[in-house]
Amino acid sequence: MTERVAKISVSELNLRKTASRLLKSALVSTEVAYLQRELGTTVTQVEMDAKVVAVRSLPWAKIVQAE
Repeated sequence: MTERVAKISVSELNLRKTASRLLKSALVSTEVAYLQRELGTTVTQVEMDAKVVAVRSLPWAKIVQAE
């Protein structure tokens, strides 16, 4: 029997709550926009945690969306 994994929405509020739990400083709006583009609409909490922590080690040029 497989265990069901709950998915949560990738909203700005959920990303900010996750960041406040895992990081020492808050996410900036560019990081939030990048995470929303990368994660899609719903993910597991584990996936969101990993991406939020990883976004801080990415180069800024990769995070910022070119116009």
